[in-house]
Amino acid sequence: MTLDPVHFDGIAQLARRIDHGADERDRREFAETVWESFLDPLHHDGRTVLEPVDEQARRLVDCEDVALQDRQFPTVHGLDAGTINPTTFKNGLVIDIAQAAMSTTPSDLDLHRSRTTVMTVHSNDETMTVDEEWGKFDEGYSRSRAVKIPPLPRFAEGVVHALALYLAESKHALAYAEDVSDLLVLDGPLYPRGLLRWADQHPDLADFLLEDPRPTTVLENYVRLVESFVDRGVPLIGFVKNPATRVITRTLKRNRDVDVSVPWADDSALFTRLLERGEFVDDIEGTRWERDTDALTYTNWFRSRGGVDRPLSIEGDALGVERRLDREQYEVTFFVVYDPREDLIFRVEAPYAFTRDPETRERLTMQVLQDVAVSHGPPTIVEKADELARISATEKRSLRETLESQFETSQRRTYDDHRWEGDF
Repeated sequence: MTLDPVHFDGIAQLARRIDHGADERDRREFAETVWESFLDPLHHDGRTVLEPVDEQARRLVDCEDVALQDRQFPTVHGLDAGTINPTTFKNGLVIDIAQAAMSTTPSDLDLHRSRTTVMTVHSNDETMTVDEEWGKFDEGYSRSRAVKIPPLPRFAEGVVHALALYLAESKHALAYAEDVSDLLVLDGPLYPRGLLRWADQHPDLADFLLEDPRPTTVLENYVRLVESFVDRGVPLIGFVKNPATRVITRTLKRNRDVDVSVPWADDSALFTRLLERGEFVDDIEGTRWERDTDALTYTNWFRSRGGVDRPLSIEGDALGVERRLDREQYEVTFFVVYDPREDLIFRVEAPYAFTRDPETRERLTMQVLQDVAVSHGPPTIVEKADELARISATEKRSLRETLESQFETSQRRTYDDHRWEGDF
């Protein structure tokens, strides 16, 4: 059933009961204050958690002009991993399956065919065993591995998902790193952000990081990947489509020098206010904000040492992973780009080993801007990798049915599974 008009109006009227605080002009002015006064550098507890790599600035480039520029890198590779999402069975098994794939422009059919597949398995039955050796399939083009996760009182689904995803992605990246001659674009952050976040979530997960070698091994894969690309002088970046970092907003909320409440839920909301161009115009109900849509806007690059970026900073311990290069080379640097045509914001990450060089930094920036201008969103190479790695809803359903037959059990269903079955 749909809402009757009277019910719709009744719900809409609830908005009149809400005083949303400062008006839009005040919020934009406060964003400008943050930009001018707090980010060069941003401190917390005597530490520098954020600082510009070069001069702090906001810039813009015409969408059509940048789309027509010459390419900065002759060839580009993309990497992504897709999963079926954690599935719980009636026999107690919790399983997720991830497959990673690499795309390239110009196309390489053999490379596109290759996959790295990982199945992670959790059970509270300690007699359950898993053969964890790597195996090959598809005439040797692809390889696979099953991994047993030790019994966890909580977070089983989150752990099997993260380890499957990041293990598949990192192993595939390492296996084909030598194929990348100009630029690699990861679909997502530079390091396994979901895994690095565990230490702050719950003591059980913090203990798991300390006691089990698998998470550290996964992070080590990413560290070795960065070292491999630094050794060869080939840059890599991570393109984050839905950035949700809170380093700036959390730090500001804890800063007593900020004498007003911070209104943004995360850093992306702040950067959207800083990068959105336009003006207030008169309207029937007063004034409204009218956004300019002719140019992409973007920030300078920043060095980040706060939140989940801290473990790979010069101050972090990288979860005990050995780093053979100078520590500063592993640090996460990023810039933010805003596409006003779709009202979308993206975060682009790269190791400081590459962005400390002004020429490389500029080439990476212009490459991303051109890609976003052309695609009205993430770079085409990322979307191409996503298509290769994605497991469709129909394929997920078939895989789950196959696992049910294999384990002589069935998926544990909830009422929501039954209710929304036709929507997946």
